[in-house]
Amino acid sequence: MNIALIGYGKMGKTIEPIAQSRNHNIVFCAGSAGFTEQDLTKADLCIEFSAPTCAFENITKCLAAGKPVVSGTTGWLHRWPELEAHVAATDGAFFYASNFSVGVNIFFALNRYLAKIMDAFPEYAAQIHEVHHTHKKDAPSGTAITLAQDAVAQLSRYTSYGLDQSAKDVLKITAERKDPTPGTHHIKYSSPIDDIELTHTAHSREGFAKGAVLAAEWLIGKKGIFSMADLMNL
Repeated sequence: MNIALIGYGKMGKTIEPIAQSRNHNIVFCAGSAGFTEQDLTKADLCIEFSAPTCAFENITKCLAAGKPVVSGTTGWLHRWPELEAHVAATDGAFFYASNFSVGVNIFFALNRYLAKIMDAFPEYAAQIHEVHHTHKKDAPSGTAITLAQDAVAQLSRYTSYGLDQSAKDVLKITAERKDPTPGTHHIKYSSPIDDIELTHTAHSREGFAKGAVLAAEWLIGKKGIFSMADLMNL
């Protein structure tokens, strides 16, 4: 498969050797200078890890060029309805994950299962804490947002989630930035009697990068919008 890397920062540079080790070719890399649809001519698929400020435009440009897109950029999902319309209009293929790690997606499934159980025990207050490196631009992380959305969907005592919130009906998320930290996420249920915690700790970016390449391999030949839950049958 011929791959265009849209965004050539830490993730792009980690994806490149993993894709090559799986016999794929990197035919184009887009850095801060941007790219045109013509630059994507030789690509079969685009993998997009850029920045929240330009992700939506990058993704829609790839779709307009007729290329399937795998994206892991967070911080732009307020434009998701527009993205859905672009995929439909171009009869395209789009795969999005806030986190491509196989382990994290198992963690997501455990979070949903635990939240379903904990709905019957309102004495337990839920909280999410995430830790990342100081170069991460958005907070809370996309992974923390996914955890919060899934928990709120199961926990009737919460109506929403938010960063550093104190309202009783808002699931609180806290974010910490320190180096070197690829990513750690905790979800904690606290009662006056005890605590229950789930934690996922990443040791490197390689798990995220390999998951993105697996998603790219899986996406070829498909149409529509997909996630890691589709790839992993979760």
